[in-house]
Amino acid sequence: MPPRPPELYRAPFPLYALQLHREAGLALVAGGGGAAKTGIRNGLHFLRLEWGGGALSASLLHAHDTETRATMTLALAGDLIAAGQDAACHILSFRLHQSAGGGEEEERAPGKAGGGGEKGLRRRKAPPPGSGSGGDTRKETSEVTVETLHCVQTDTSPDALQKAVSFSDDHSLLATGGVDGFLRVWEFPSMKKTLEFQAHNGEIEDIALSPDNKVVTVGRDFQCCVWQRDQLVTGLHWNENLPSIPDKAYRYQACRFGTVEDQAKALRLYTVQIPYKRERRPPPCYITKWDGHSFLPLLTRPCGNEVISCLSVSDTGTFLGLGTVTGSVAILVAFSLQRLYYVREAHGIVVTAVAFLPETPELLKNNEAALLSVAVDSRCRLHQLPCRRSFPVWLLLLLCAGLTVGAVLLLQLAFPGFL
Repeated sequence: MPPRPPELYRAPFPLYALQLHREAGLALVAGGGGAAKTGIRNGLHFLRLEWGGGALSASLLHAHDTETRATMTLALAGDLIAAGQDAACHILSFRLHQSAGGGEEEERAPGKAGGGGEKGLRRRKAPPPGSGSGGDTRKETSEVTVETLHCVQTDTSPDALQKAVSFSDDHSLLATGGVDGFLRVWEFPSMKKTLEFQAHNGEIEDIALSPDNKVVTVGRDFQCCVWQRDQLVTGLHWNENLPSIPDKAYRYQACRFGTVEDQAKALRLYTVQIPYKRERRPPPCYITKWDGHSFLPLLTRPCGNEVISCLSVSDTGTFLGLGTVTGSVAILVAFSLQRLYYVREAHGIVVTAVAFLPETPELLKNNEAALLSVAVDSRCRLHQLPCRRSFPVWLLLLLCAGLTVGAVLLLQLAFPGFL
């Protein structure tokens, strides 16, 4: 069993959203207590991730106050943030600055929307001895300036809640969905609405955009739909090859697109299905892998009896991350959907978001993958998957050569004059 994952950061409010800014080496965590007068704050915190003392640590750079609004969903496009707060989507711009009183730092500005940048963590001067550089949360000298650019209404239901937000690959489009079941697509960053139609009879749980701008939506109405603009391309049926599972025994919970390592043109879609009704002996949840172009099912596997709450795909498409309503976290290999890592009740309460660190040696060190998770318990935890031991090729060749020589000698003994 893996050791209990370290706590990277603890916020003064429940955490609901998590995003990683790969170019700047930042983690953005957000949440809050909402408009209720309970004394619980609402905010968006910017954390810098860096290695020191043999461990990854999180440093609070900036705490952005979101007033009476708790951020429930986040999406990033360079240095622009789409934050779902109540029934609106707030578009924020942020910029890093170096404080005049700080130590030596090499500042790296976040990449602009749609643009690239050098990936990895920023290098900084090593902290003095005794400053505590391993696995802690420290206040740094850098600052972040946050500016609100737009605020658009994205849900019109009485419950008023945006539940999903997603950017297109080129960051030219932003899709939102909420309790009213309407899919709204916006030009970005102007936030001019280009599409608005009812995609589901009920809440939209999640949204994913493909590289060719097809939109996949999952809703509480048991449907998972693929859209080209406002035209339905197809509805997905994960259980069509599982006749023992009735259509309305499960509903879709999450969807994500992912690439395929070493296959440039290949694309995969992953969906999570959870039981519609709670039972004393809960049935398993399922995860399905689809061809991302034809939307044909490729593989479906059960993924445990704990109800899945969130899904993430690593940058290379190699791993999947899962969080559960009971606080557990798992990492799966995307090819076979087999579980490689699992920590039961890592948080002890519902995991609201998971996100993979970029798969670079500078970030992973001696690990094959690393996953961040946030939960309602206000904590951000780090889950590391150590490199799996592989059989050396040279040793395999040596064994094959030895077996070949041994077989020849046995034949020579059994049949003199064989050689």
